[in-house]
Amino acid sequence: MTDVADLIVTGSTIRTADRTRPRAEAFAVRDGRILAIGDRADVEGLRGRRTRTLEVGDAAVYPGFVDVHNHHALAGRTELFELSLAPSLSLDEILDRVREKAATLPEDAWIVGGAVATTLLPTLANTATRRRLDEAAGGRPVALMEDSRHNRWANSRALELAGITAGSIPAGGVTLLDPDDGTPTGVLLEAAGIPVQEAYDRSGGLTPEQHAAASRRGVELLNSFGITAFQDAGVSVDILAALAGLDRADELHAWVVSSLLINDEIFGFDPIGSPLLDRGEEYRTAHHRPDFVKIFLDGVPPARTASFLDPYPADPVHGAHFHGETTMTLDELTGWLRTVAARGLGAKVHCTGDGSARLVLDAAEQLRAEGFTTPVQIAHGQFLAESDIPRLAALDVSADISPFIWYPGVIPQALADVLGARAEHSQPNRSLLDAGALVAGGSDWPVSESPNTLEGLQGLVTRADPLRRAPGTLWPEQALTAEEALEVFTINAATAMGLGAETGSLTAGKSADFVVLERDAIAGPAEEIVHTEVVSTWFAGRPVHER
Repeated sequence: MTDVADLIVTGSTIRTADRTRPRAEAFAVRDGRILAIGDRADVEGLRGRRTRTLEVGDAAVYPGFVDVHNHHALAGRTELFELSLAPSLSLDEILDRVREKAATLPEDAWIVGGAVATTLLPTLANTATRRRLDEAAGGRPVALMEDSRHNRWANSRALELAGITAGSIPAGGVTLLDPDDGTPTGVLLEAAGIPVQEAYDRSGGLTPEQHAAASRRGVELLNSFGITAFQDAGVSVDILAALAGLDRADELHAWVVSSLLINDEIFGFDPIGSPLLDRGEEYRTAHHRPDFVKIFLDGVPPARTASFLDPYPADPVHGAHFHGETTMTLDELTGWLRTVAARGLGAKVHCTGDGSARLVLDAAEQLRAEGFTTPVQIAHGQFLAESDIPRLAALDVSADISPFIWYPGVIPQALADVLGARAEHSQPNRSLLDAGALVAGGSDWPVSESPNTLEGLQGLVTRADPLRRAPGTLWPEQALTAEEALEVFTINAATAMGLGAETGSLTAGKSADFVVLERDAIAGPAEEIVHTEVVSTWFAGRPVHER
């Protein structure tokens, strides 16, 4: 009998994220795929002598969560091999952690890690504080990422090894200088930090085995939150090799779409651009798809490196008419998108200001007029001109949103500090959905402290901090329903990254990727969604996480 199931899953609550059948009582799995789904009676006929049964009772089954934007390997690397810092730490607490780490290391060893809060950067941007970091490290080189992962804080030894001096400032980005003595403070914005990363890499960096361990750990952590598919938003050859190697060894327990870097404003990876695109296919495996590119079109608003249609509030450094800048012109961006489309790839374009978002839409308009259908994602898209919102649906451009980094907290406070009242109108998700746009959910972990999809779901519904660390709500009129939020983090995200035919809903023929929750999280009070425990996570019909 070819239609005998390997596994039958039954329960009182099975949400499918498939609008043709939103709820079911049971589904059958064979060879890692959903064989049938529907009423118990429909599925029971597929039972054989060796069919296993998973009866979840009053627990709930959802499709495996899908995260359209994270940096899994960076998160795994930080946990396994670096100094992990919570963004809530004060300067004194950071220095204490550096001091403790230094005591365990050889004299010349690097101390790398993060994250340092964005709001702390002004406090760090002076020679006296850099010297405190020197003392804490005992002369060892230190490079710590700030919470957006776009900026770094380095000490004197790290600056020396990177060749950054008052007379030798690296091109690109911004190197903050001490106003009194004119020397680099160690606060390095955007690409200014890449020479420090390169200096660390010259010291040895990670081995291939460590890169594999970092990716494996990143996926393990994602599985623990019910995530069975994700898009890494910026990969190196080392990360590509790690993912392909894990999958070939049957150790990659998620669908992964990788984004190949066209330009690099923050990571310091090599190669990037065309040489990296030329190698992408080497790393394609059954569950790893190097199907997207990543373009950094601007930076982040707190560093005034995001591009806006209206100018930033006046300050002594930038004056009264500064809009920020994009890394490419319209012609350059359109040219790259043509190149990408010709290779059959999609594009994830980082843009955090409404000026850079409009540039993406203008480029997409040219691309569509030329007949190209390549997928395009606006990554973050937290600020959009009202007139541009309908253009996403019209031009088939997806909105990659990260509620983890915009509900009230450290980053929204940093946005308010630099943008004022404009920061209150961030993430117009209700308007995007109402306009017909594809809205896909991502965590941007480890920019966010956790990839917990339940936090993202709750944030989309309440527009408040799910962990109640910060008061208030952010533009509550833009809230989604709980059912819409679930689609954002399942079928919408899978569709945006080109996996809609494989996963993202519990539908016959798709991969049997699902999460068992202790209760139906989205059926109760929205404020309690995050307090739902993941019982188990299943990928291709196999358990990959159990509590």
